[in-house]
Amino acid sequence: MASPTATSALAELGPVVRTAALRRRGVTAREIARARAAGEIVQVRRGVYARPDAHPALVHAAQHGGTVGCVTAGRMRGLWLLDEVDALHVWCGHAGNRHDCERTECEVRLHWDDGVTAFGALPPLRNILLQIAVCAGEETFFAALESGLRRSLVTLGDLRWLSTRLPGGMRGLLSFARADADSGLESLVRLRLHRLGIEARTQVRIAGVGEVDLLVGDRLIIEADGMQNHDDRASDGRTGSLRHKDLQRDARAAARGYVTLRFDYAMIVHHWDVVEEAILAVVAAGRHLA
Repeated sequence: MASPTATSALAELGPVVRTAALRRRGVTAREIARARAAGEIVQVRRGVYARPDAHPALVHAAQHGGTVGCVTAGRMRGLWLLDEVDALHVWCGHAGNRHDCERTECEVRLHWDDGVTAFGALPPLRNILLQIAVCAGEETFFAALESGLRRSLVTLGDLRWLSTRLPGGMRGLLSFARADADSGLESLVRLRLHRLGIEARTQVRIAGVGEVDLLVGDRLIIEADGMQNHDDRASDGRTGSLRHKDLQRDARAAARGYVTLRFDYAMIVHHWDVVEEAILAVVAAGRHLA
C-alpha cells in the first residue's frame, strides 16, 4: 500500500500542521522533502508545514508558535468588529512557547489564556471573546458578543465560562446582551445610551413604517446606518435608492408622530458627542414620549 502524500495528509489535517502529525499519518521524510521542493507544501518554520493556500494570518501566527486570536480570529469567525487596522493577534494557549518570525517589521500581540492551541485552527469562540474583552475593551467586546449571539455562535456554556473569567466590570454585559441587534453599531448605541440611563429597544416593528433599529420611549426612532449604506447604492446598482428608501421611511414615521434620528458609521464611531447631544436634546424635550 502506497504511503500517503503530504498534500493529501494536509487536506485532512488542516492548513497548518506539525511534521509529527504528518509522520503519524504515514507521510515519509522523503515525501515531505519532495512536496516541499515541488512547492506543494510550504515550510512555516522548523517542524511546521502549511498548504500554499493557507490563510496568511494562520501561517504568520504559526511562525510565532500559536494560532490567530482576539480580533484577528474574531474577524475570521465573522464577528462584528470596528473596522480598524490592528496588529496580528496570536493565541498561545495557557502553556505555549513564543517564537520569533523572520520578518523585519512585525507587530504581534500574544494572548495566554485557558486552552491548548492547534496550528491552523481558530480558537474556541469563548476564548476569542475573552481575549477581545481584555485586549480591545468593553465596547468592542459587547458588539462582538451581540454579533455572536445574533449568529447563534455563542452557547450557554460559553456565557457561563466567560462569567468566571471576564474582568468584574464586564460580567454584567453578559446579561445585558441580546441576540436581535442587526449590527454592531446598534450594539454600541444601545450600550452607550444605557450608560446615560436611557433604555432602547432593538428591532421594533412599527405599523406603517417597518422594523426600526432602536426605539427610545414611545416615539424616538434611532437608525444606525452601517458601512454598506455609505455609497447609497442599491443591489440593483441604482445610486440613491437606499437613501430614497430611508427618506420615505422617515417621512412615514413623522406622519405618525415619530421623531427619527439617523446616524452613520462615522458619526457613531468617531463623533459620538454629536450623536449623544442630539439624542439627549430630544429626550430632554420629552419628544420621545407619546
